[in-house]
Amino acid sequence: MEQIDLKSYTYQQMEKLTAEMGLPRFRAGQIFGWLHEKRVSDFDEMTNLPAALRSQLAEKFYINAIRVKKRLVSSIDGTVKYLYELRDGNCVESVLMHYHHGNTLCISSQVGCRMGCRFCASTIGGRVRDLTASEMLDEVYMAQADSGERVDGVVMMGIGEPLDNFDNVMAFLEILSDPRGLNLGLRHVSLSTCGLVDRIYALAERRLQLTLSVSLHAPNDAIRSRSMPVNARYNVDTLLRACRDYFAATGRRISFEYALIAGENDAPEHAAELAARLRGMGAHVNLIPVNPVAETGYRRGDRAAIERFQNELRLRGVNATIRRELGADISAACGQLRRQDADASTSGRVPVTEGGRQL
Repeated sequence: MEQIDLKSYTYQQMEKLTAEMGLPRFRAGQIFGWLHEKRVSDFDEMTNLPAALRSQLAEKFYINAIRVKKRLVSSIDGTVKYLYELRDGNCVESVLMHYHHGNTLCISSQVGCRMGCRFCASTIGGRVRDLTASEMLDEVYMAQADSGERVDGVVMMGIGEPLDNFDNVMAFLEILSDPRGLNLGLRHVSLSTCGLVDRIYALAERRLQLTLSVSLHAPNDAIRSRSMPVNARYNVDTLLRACRDYFAATGRRISFEYALIAGENDAPEHAAELAARLRGMGAHVNLIPVNPVAETGYRRGDRAAIERFQNELRLRGVNATIRRELGADISAACGQLRRQDADASTSGRVPVTEGGRQL
């Protein structure tokens, strides 16, 4: 009999399980607390449960765990990048970033990605599988245990498309924010999507208090289609209509991510066109100097070009900021460390990083 991942159960599911097992209702709270408050790795550590119940759980379920395979620390800003190895040997990444307002962890939601965005290292090699709710939770739990510091915010902007793993991500968010566990309010969570319109509408129905970040990266279909295959399914007009509907349903302002690629989408006329499309949405644009990834051939413009683009947006009434770059010396962009590790495993070479310390 294949064992079941108990740590991925929401509290409601745990209550249903204990009821089906004929257990008192309070057992659900005890088990949930051991998993998400005390974060035990073995059923025998659940000392307030009868031995017979512990054995019964161990026979049917397992407690998921991941391990740190590599840990890189930026010598510039202290950003920590983790390469986690999962139970089946696959690897994903997360990045712990330190800000004056607290610590933010960027996590992965899939092993690989099938969205095919050309500027992203995560999609090279495609999607292997979805992460479970417990694996996403363990990215957070492991970062806290390793750093000795609380994670104050979570950004779902690592490897994978979160809305392509919708059910597992919804379970993750429910457990993450549960007061009986980590109790991280969803206002401190940002979920990034390349624009799966049907899932944006499904997310709107949940009325969650998270921040939705949409990877736009172009002001029109011609440019967006060259780098983002998803645009063939949901074009810019369709995506922005969904964003307006999402805002109307939730009252939550949307943030748009825009990776500036030299000679592709960073001219003043691109900024003017983008501003015209976003006018009246109360949107925020997060400008991102594109990460240099060898396989893409894309390059970033100089700082003056980036600031000029920002000013063009602001002059037209669109709020825009330039993302602060963290961990540049440790390949902190999502997918790069996993890719290096996979290449090294295939060739037998030691992975080469761009700086920082490997611990």
